[in-house]
Amino acid sequence: MKKTDPRWNDESCTPGSGNVFIDLGFDPAEAQVMQLRAEVMIRTAQRLKEQGWTQAEAAQKLGITQPRVSRLIRGKVEDFSLDMLLTLAARAGLHPELRLSA
Repeated sequence: MKKTDPRWNDESCTPGSGNVFIDLGFDPAEAQVMQLRAEVMIRTAQRLKEQGWTQAEAAQKLGITQPRVSRLIRGKVEDFSLDMLLTLAARAGLHPELRLSA
């Protein structure tokens, strides 16, 4: 008889915080910035897809190289600062806003 690892049958669920980076153990301040970067990156990549631009066309319109567009589309968030992502979002025709709350 084959033994089955009991972890495969574990159906318990731990509620998330709403920020995957906090759940992964990052400092809350750093996790917030990482979440913002990821969201801006995803929305910018979606915008590029909606425009139907090739990577070369997107590179020209965004003022970056095609390999950099590729990294944006592939979600390489570590390659982009929040500042750069906001700039690219604006160049793609989005209207990024930053709201702070206490």
